[in-house]
Amino acid sequence: MTATRPGPPRGRSLPSRAAWWQLTRFAVVGASGYAVNLAVFALAFSVAGLDHRVAATAAFLVAVTNNFTWNRIWTFRRPDGRISRQAARFLTVSLAGFALNLVLLEVLVAADVPELAAQATAVALVMPFNFLLNRRWTFGLAP
Repeated sequence: MTATRPGPPRGRSLPSRAAWWQLTRFAVVGASGYAVNLAVFALAFSVAGLDHRVAATAAFLVAVTNNFTWNRIWTFRRPDGRISRQAARFLTVSLAGFALNLVLLEVLVAADVPELAAQATAVALVMPFNFLLNRRWTFGLAP
């Protein structure tokens, strides 16, 4: 009887080293977008005195532009794809994520979480949703 090494179920493989590096790059881009989002939100809310929903919208627009650019060029390395198609899909995923972000933001603010902390939490919770949809649909990469 020969011993077998445990492994993934047949037909399923573990993510490759390249996929792990891609996830790492996505996290770095996400961190930059997170910082951009929070900086713009803080300026719009605290300095400009905008409503937290308007501040979140401004933060989203600036951060989504940053993230699309870096994810296209560096994370998913798909600069050869049609930019208009990728941009439209990225925006669609981002808008769905933004809608979810706004719902979470409202729930947290209603629970007396300070606005900046609520925004930080909401953005972090929505990130996995954005990664999975952008990897598969926007940039057409296998899981």
